Amino acid sequence: MQVKILADSACDLPKSFYEENNVTLIPLKVHINGEEYEDVKTIDPKTVYDAIRNGIIPKTSQASPLAFEEAFNEMAEKEEDGIYIAFSSELSGTYSTAVMILDQVKEKYPNFNLTIVDTKCASLGHGLVVMAAARLAAENGSKEEILKDVRFRSQHMEHLFTVEDLDYLAKGGRVSKASAFLGGLLNIKPILNVEDGKLVPIEKIRGKKKLLRRIIELMNERGKDMQNQVIGISHADNEELALEMKAMIEDGFHPHEVYISSIGSAVGSHTGAGTISIFFLNQLP
Repeated sequence: MQVKILADSACDLPKSFYEENNVTLIPLKVHINGEEYEDVKTIDPKTVYDAIRNGIIPKTSQASPLAFEEAFNEMAEKEEDGIYIAFSSELSGTYSTAVMILDQVKEKYPNFNLTIVDTKCASLGHGLVVMAAARLAAENGSKEEILKDVRFRSQHMEHLFTVEDLDYLAKGGRVSKASAFLGGLLNIKPILNVEDGKLVPIEKIRGKKKLLRRIIELMNERGKDMQNQVIGISHADNEELALEMKAMIEDGFHPHEVYISSIGSAVGSHTGAGTISIFFLNQLP
């Protein structure tokens, strides 16, 4: 029987991906003007970015215990083996909730064979891990093979991104208010990465052209065998910049593929509109 893959919506893959690849979607929650939505399922990113531009600050919450309970019970009843590939535990309580619900489900189904992996990744960095796992599952890879690949990619996934306004990340507690103030005061664009699952500003660059060139330089410094990789770009309602970045990456590295997706409603509620993110491996499996 094929290994079942589960992923939460913070991996920023489109709804069609889950449907076409037999991956179970666990949605995070987005709250706007007192209304609660399920990321990917009942709200689209454009709605979030339009709200932000109109001065509304969306709030988010972790995936519901009920969503996990229903998904896990269904798998246990079918005696399916599975892997839940989770959003960084440093950025959401979703991973911890999944672990708690798994313990409860195993009281009823002690032989339920589900492994939960904290990727310590975010957005499409998380998504690239999920995509690779779904491919291996479709090829009838064993659970052990898929887990090995998931853990390797999670450990070696590089995240480079820049935001239009650090205030959104600061309000959500994702970066310090001091970093946000400095960026806004000097009109300098930050480059951030993810270290052990946390968002960390690493440089501040003045000017868009310098910013993009510096991202390419960092990719060259950190990446390995880029021509054999799928490189990810996610953007927050900024497709024009994503395509410009794609052209620069293709020209500089000639990768196997450059995959572009929209930053989803849950992650985008914290990054704000205009964000651009690049994801690649610093070592190949």
